[in-house]
Amino acid sequence: MSIRKVPDLTYADGTPRSVYLDRRKFLRAMGIAGATAVAGKGLFDLALPPQNALAATQFTGLIKSPFSTPEKQNSLNDVSHYNNFYEFGSDKSDPAKNAQNFKTTPWTVSVEGEVSKPRKFTMDEILKLAPLEERIYRHRCVERWSIVVPWIGFSFNVLAKLVEPTPKARYVALETFYDRRQMPHAEGGIDFPYV
Repeated sequence: MSIRKVPDLTYADGTPRSVYLDRRKFLRAMGIAGATAVAGKGLFDLALPPQNALAATQFTGLIKSPFSTPEKQNSLNDVSHYNNFYEFGSDKSDPAKNAQNFKTTPWTVSVEGEVSKPRKFTMDEILKLAPLEERIYRHRCVERWSIVVPWIGFSFNVLAKLVEPTPKARYVALETFYDRRQMPHAEGGIDFPYV
Protein backbone atom coordinates (compact mmCIF):
# COMPACT_ATOMS: atom_id res chain seq x y z
CA MET A 1 0.00 0.00 0.00
CA SER A 2 1.45 3.35 -0.92
CA ILE A 3 0.90 6.27 1.42
CA ARG A 4 0.74 9.70 -0.16
CA LYS A 5 2.17 12.64 1.66
CA VAL A 6 -0.08 15.12 -0.13
CA PRO A 7 -3.13 15.71 2.08
CA ASP A 8 -5.49 16.74 -0.75
CA LEU A 9 -7.96 14.16 -1.98
CA THR A 10 -9.23 14.22 -5.54
CA TYR A 11 -12.39 12.94 -7.17
CA ALA A 12 -10.41 9.85 -8.23
CA ASP A 13 -9.85 8.98 -4.54
CA GLY A 14 -13.55 8.42 -4.01
CA THR A 15 -15.19 5.02 -3.88
CA PRO A 16 -16.49 4.01 -7.34
CA ARG A 17 -20.25 4.52 -7.66
CA SER A 18 -20.81 0.84 -8.55
CA VAL A 19 -19.22 -0.22 -5.24
CA TYR A 20 -21.04 2.15 -2.90
CA LEU A 21 -24.44 1.56 -4.52
CA ASP A 22 -24.11 -2.12 -3.70
CA ARG A 23 -22.02 -1.70 -0.55
CA ARG A 24 -23.95 -4.02 1.76
CA LYS A 25 -23.64 -6.93 -0.67
CA PHE A 26 -19.97 -6.07 -1.19
CA LEU A 27 -19.22 -6.00 2.54
CA ARG A 28 -21.10 -9.23 3.19
CA ALA A 29 -19.34 -10.97 0.28
CA MET A 30 -15.93 -9.86 1.46
CA GLY A 31 -16.65 -10.74 5.08
CA ILE A 32 -15.40 -7.41 6.34
CA ALA A 33 -18.55 -5.77 7.63
CA GLY A 34 -16.67 -4.65 10.74
CA ALA A 35 -13.24 -3.94 9.24
CA THR A 36 -13.46 -0.22 9.94
CA ALA A 37 -14.27 -0.85 13.57
CA VAL A 38 -11.51 -3.45 13.85
CA ALA A 39 -8.84 -1.17 12.47
CA GLY A 40 -10.00 1.89 14.29
CA LYS A 41 -10.37 0.23 17.65
CA GLY A 42 -7.22 -1.89 17.25
CA LEU A 43 -5.06 1.09 16.41
CA PHE A 44 -6.62 3.24 19.12
CA ASP A 45 -6.08 0.49 21.70
CA LEU A 46 -2.42 0.25 20.73
CA ALA A 47 -2.05 3.93 21.55
CA LEU A 48 -3.67 3.86 24.99
CA PRO A 49 -1.17 4.26 27.81
CA PRO A 50 -0.78 1.43 30.36
CA GLN A 51 -2.69 3.40 32.99
CA ASN A 52 -6.44 2.97 32.89
CA ALA A 53 -6.87 5.67 30.25
CA LEU A 54 -10.29 6.27 28.81
CA ALA A 55 -11.22 7.08 25.23
CA ALA A 56 -11.41 10.74 26.19
CA THR A 57 -7.75 10.84 27.33
CA GLN A 58 -5.91 13.82 25.86
CA PHE A 59 -2.27 13.16 24.92
CA THR A 60 0.33 15.88 25.18
CA GLY A 61 3.81 16.32 23.66
CA LEU A 62 2.97 14.44 20.46
CA ILE A 63 5.27 14.41 17.46
CA LYS A 64 3.67 15.92 14.36
CA SER A 65 4.01 13.64 11.37
CA PRO A 66 3.83 14.33 7.62
CA PHE A 67 0.26 13.07 7.95
CA SER A 68 -0.83 15.78 10.41
CA THR A 69 -3.07 18.53 9.07
CA PRO A 70 -4.17 22.05 9.94
CA GLU A 71 -7.76 21.06 9.02
CA LYS A 72 -10.45 21.60 11.63
CA GLN A 73 -10.85 18.37 13.58
CA ASN A 74 -14.17 17.01 14.67
CA SER A 75 -14.85 17.44 18.36
CA LEU A 76 -13.70 14.80 20.84
CA ASN A 77 -17.36 14.17 21.62
CA ASP A 78 -18.07 13.43 17.92
CA VAL A 79 -15.20 10.99 17.49
CA SER A 80 -15.83 9.20 20.79
CA HIS A 81 -19.63 9.07 20.73
CA TYR A 82 -20.59 8.35 17.10
CA ASN A 83 -19.19 5.03 15.94
CA ASN A 84 -19.83 1.43 14.95
CA PHE A 85 -18.44 -0.94 17.57
CA TYR A 86 -21.20 -3.51 17.26
CA GLU A 87 -19.73 -5.33 20.24
CA PHE A 88 -21.47 -2.65 22.32
CA GLY A 89 -24.72 -2.27 20.35
CA SER A 90 -25.91 -1.31 16.89
CA ASP A 91 -26.87 2.32 17.46
CA LYS A 92 -24.14 4.92 16.85
CA SER A 93 -24.37 6.12 20.46
CA ASP A 94 -24.41 2.62 22.05
CA PRO A 95 -20.62 2.13 22.33
CA ALA A 96 -20.07 5.29 24.38
CA LYS A 97 -22.93 4.29 26.66
CA ASN A 98 -22.29 0.52 26.92
CA ALA A 99 -18.49 0.49 27.15
CA GLN A 100 -18.23 2.57 30.33
CA ASN A 101 -16.77 -0.33 32.40
CA PHE A 102 -14.84 -2.00 29.58
CA LYS A 103 -11.42 -3.16 30.85
CA THR A 104 -8.50 -2.79 28.45
CA THR A 105 -5.78 -4.02 30.79
CA PRO A 106 -3.98 -6.34 30.92
CA TRP A 107 -4.05 -6.86 27.15
CA THR A 108 -1.54 -8.43 24.80
CA VAL A 109 -1.17 -8.33 21.04
CA SER A 110 -0.21 -11.62 19.46
CA VAL A 111 1.64 -11.57 16.12
CA GLU A 112 1.49 -14.92 14.34
CA GLY A 113 1.53 -16.43 10.86
CA GLU A 114 4.10 -15.72 8.20
CA VAL A 115 6.71 -14.16 10.48
CA SER A 116 10.17 -15.39 11.47
CA LYS A 117 9.78 -14.26 15.07
CA PRO A 118 6.19 -14.69 16.26
CA ARG A 119 5.60 -13.20 19.67
CA LYS A 120 3.19 -11.55 22.04
CA PHE A 121 3.58 -7.94 23.09
CA THR A 122 2.18 -6.43 26.27
CA MET A 123 0.64 -3.00 25.90
CA ASP A 124 3.52 -1.56 27.94
CA GLU A 125 6.00 -3.03 25.43
CA ILE A 126 4.04 -1.68 22.47
CA LEU A 127 3.90 1.82 23.91
CA LYS A 128 7.70 1.84 24.32
CA LEU A 129 8.52 0.73 20.75
CA ALA A 130 8.52 4.23 19.27
CA PRO A 131 7.54 7.79 20.15
CA LEU A 132 3.82 8.42 19.74
CA GLU A 133 2.95 10.65 16.81
CA GLU A 134 -0.20 12.32 15.62
CA ARG A 135 -1.74 11.53 12.26
CA ILE A 136 -5.00 12.81 10.94
CA TYR A 137 -7.31 10.53 8.99
CA ARG A 138 -10.35 11.41 6.97
CA HIS A 139 -13.00 8.73 7.21
CA ARG A 140 -15.89 8.60 4.81
CA CYS A 141 -18.57 6.08 5.69
CA VAL A 142 -20.76 4.20 3.23
CA GLU A 143 -23.67 5.75 5.15
CA ARG A 144 -22.69 9.19 3.78
CA TRP A 145 -21.06 10.75 6.84
CA SER A 146 -17.46 11.83 7.03
CA ILE A 147 -15.20 12.83 9.86
CA VAL A 148 -11.65 14.13 10.34
CA VAL A 149 -10.10 12.46 13.37
CA PRO A 150 -6.71 12.35 15.08
CA TRP A 151 -4.98 9.02 15.46
CA ILE A 152 -2.20 8.60 17.99
CA GLY A 153 0.37 5.84 17.56
CA PHE A 154 3.38 4.93 15.47
CA SER A 155 4.04 3.37 12.06
CA PHE A 156 3.14 -0.29 11.75
CA ASN A 157 6.56 -1.04 10.25
CA VAL A 158 8.15 -0.52 13.69
CA LEU A 159 6.24 -3.56 14.96
CA ALA A 160 6.63 -5.51 11.71
CA LYS A 161 10.43 -5.23 11.77
CA LEU A 162 10.53 -6.92 15.19
CA VAL A 163 8.64 -10.01 13.99
CA GLU A 164 10.32 -10.16 10.57
CA PRO A 165 7.60 -11.05 8.03
CA THR A 166 8.64 -13.89 5.71
CA PRO A 167 8.63 -13.55 1.90
CA LYS A 168 5.33 -15.48 1.92
CA ALA A 169 3.60 -12.75 3.95
CA ARG A 170 1.14 -10.79 1.84
CA TYR A 171 -1.54 -9.44 4.18
CA VAL A 172 -2.13 -8.32 7.74
CA ALA A 173 -5.31 -9.60 9.35
CA LEU A 174 -6.55 -8.16 12.61
CA GLU A 175 -8.83 -10.28 14.77
CA THR A 176 -10.98 -8.38 17.21
CA PHE A 177 -11.05 -8.89 20.93
CA TYR A 178 -14.35 -10.33 22.13
CA ASP A 179 -15.45 -11.03 25.68
CA ARG A 180 -19.16 -11.83 26.02
CA ARG A 181 -19.10 -10.77 29.70
CA GLN A 182 -17.84 -7.29 28.83
CA MET A 183 -19.73 -7.03 25.54
CA PRO A 184 -23.25 -8.34 26.26
CA HIS A 185 -24.81 -5.97 23.73
CA ALA A 186 -22.96 -7.49 20.73
CA GLU A 187 -25.28 -7.54 17.74
CA GLY A 188 -25.50 -6.47 14.13
CA GLY A 189 -25.53 -9.92 12.52
CA ILE A 190 -21.77 -10.29 12.95
CA ASP A 191 -20.00 -13.40 14.23
CA PHE A 192 -17.67 -12.31 17.03
CA PRO A 193 -14.71 -12.15 17.09
CA TYR A 194 -14.34 -11.03 13.49
CA VAL A 195 -11.38 -10.48 11.18
